[in-house]
Amino acid sequence: MTAADAPARRRITLTGISSRAWEHPADRGALVALRELRGFDDVVRSFFGMWNERGFRLSVLASGIRVDHRQYPAVWQRYTEAAAALDVAELPELYVTQSPWLGAEAVGLERPFIVVNSACVQQLDEDELRCLLGHELGHVGSGHAVYKTMLMILTRWAANLSWLPVGAIALRAIIAAMLEWWRKAELSADRAGLLAGQDPAAALRLLMKLAGGGDLSQVDTTAFLEQAAEYAGGGDLRDSLHKIRMTAWSTHPVPVARAAQLRQWIDSGAYGRVLAGDYPRREDDSSTSVTEEIKAAAESYREEFSRSSDPLVGLLRRLGDGASDVGEWVGGTAGRARSWMDAATEAAGRAHRAGRAAPGARAGAGPTDSGDGTGSAGTPR
Repeated sequence: MTAADAPARRRITLTGISSRAWEHPADRGALVALRELRGFDDVVRSFFGMWNERGFRLSVLASGIRVDHRQYPAVWQRYTEAAAALDVAELPELYVTQSPWLGAEAVGLERPFIVVNSACVQQLDEDELRCLLGHELGHVGSGHAVYKTMLMILTRWAANLSWLPVGAIALRAIIAAMLEWWRKAELSADRAGLLAGQDPAAALRLLMKLAGGGDLSQVDTTAFLEQAAEYAGGGDLRDSLHKIRMTAWSTHPVPVARAAQLRQWIDSGAYGRVLAGDYPRREDDSSTSVTEEIKAAAESYREEFSRSSDPLVGLLRRLGDGASDVGEWVGGTAGRARSWMDAATEAAGRAHRAGRAAPGARAGAGPTDSGDGTGSAGTPR
């Protein structure tokens, strides 16, 4: 019996699942804190007029293929299967655009939609494609687009204020912190992709293809994970510094690190517990404690610090109680970040109201720019 003739594997529908079930603790802590800022999303949409969601949607509508039961029906089938597993009732629009690179992204604030590169349709098998689409649905479900938009805006501000050393330094510090959050958001979306496809082997193959292309006939999963272990702990302090340079300003963790993190989540038993029905429900999202989630984020960093085999981290551990210090620093930073966001949101709201009240003011005045969306897989990357 060929693979094409094999019966479809049954997937569990994760009824009422909350995005908190797949969110990395550091990602979840930031998201819960931001969601507590009442009206923050509205301020981002109305005050920061740089987002041109309609323009980007028109662009893909004009130059891509909108997927449904008539166009790319096989892709549509994988998409509905991923959505069913994650209990997504309303599917965002899905488009395929021409590109030789493996990649996809979730875009939009008011009406999020997903864009998949044509290379994914050509190079991914059904299980890998289902995982990729689940990754993007995870980004949409977590509401990452709103906060990625803010990151894009801050990046532009940093570029515009590069002539002002103090302002640029402050913005770069904020951007660096948000990029660290975004890398954790990618780990969250990887987990969502796994839950959508419920096939760990396919989830790892997807990351291997992102690293080495679509042909895995000469690639071995065990060897790939050995690479991940070597990357995490091999070399000396010079290698640690190179890794910092490679990742500090990146939106995505490197593929081998993502594979190792996903394997660790599976081995921890968390994936199995979700499939067994032990997961948070959407109906309970409103009762989530910001304090508890920030503590969980800090604990996550403590554990990562204590577990790491990186030479630089090992040196810091030998210099003192580094894990405790790092955890306390993360918790304090999260609290300060929330205070900063409170102040920024209030100031933005006042400025927006003042602009609307000013004589001759008109809606939508100001610069616009088309931006690139949640970038999830931006290669689900």
